[in-house]
Amino acid sequence: MIWYGLLVAAVAGERVAELVVARRNERWSTARGATVTGEGHYPAMVALHTGLLIACPVEVWLADRPVVPALAWSMSAVLAGAQALRWWCIHTLGPRWNTRVIVVPGLPLVTDGPYRWRRLRHPNYVAVIAEGAALPLIHTAWVTAAVFTVLNAALLTVRIRCENRALAAAPAPTTTAPA
Repeated sequence: MIWYGLLVAAVAGERVAELVVARRNERWSTARGATVTGEGHYPAMVALHTGLLIACPVEVWLADRPVVPALAWSMSAVLAGAQALRWWCIHTLGPRWNTRVIVVPGLPLVTDGPYRWRRLRHPNYVAVIAEGAALPLIHTAWVTAAVFTVLNAALLTVRIRCENRALAAAPAPTTTAPA
């Protein structure tokens, strides 16, 4: 159980790193006239993700969940893949990545990195979904995995609609003809 607690703590540390990056990027964006939308659902998102990090070890401890090696290893691989995808998204979006919905006017949509696949418009949320299932299942916390998945699906429905509206409403980039 100690190793699992350390793993969850490492994921929590990664979340803190994301928040540091998000704050820096928020300053960059607001300096360029960005608008922030969707503040109503943001506290629920923070609570849900915090709840996941708390519920994982609590369920393992209270329900005395066993480790099933095949499940632990496969879900560890999914978790590692989710982290890699998330940081690829963060790297690709650069200063435009954020945990909030922030749109800088006049910037075109990013179409490289994982965003080059037009059918997969929100690859960062694929990482969130994978992580939300994998982290609890590494130590068979299946109730946490199920509850997080259902609540996250509802929240992502709101979040993705909000993000799509914000991106659609953003002024198009201006281009000037060469002189």
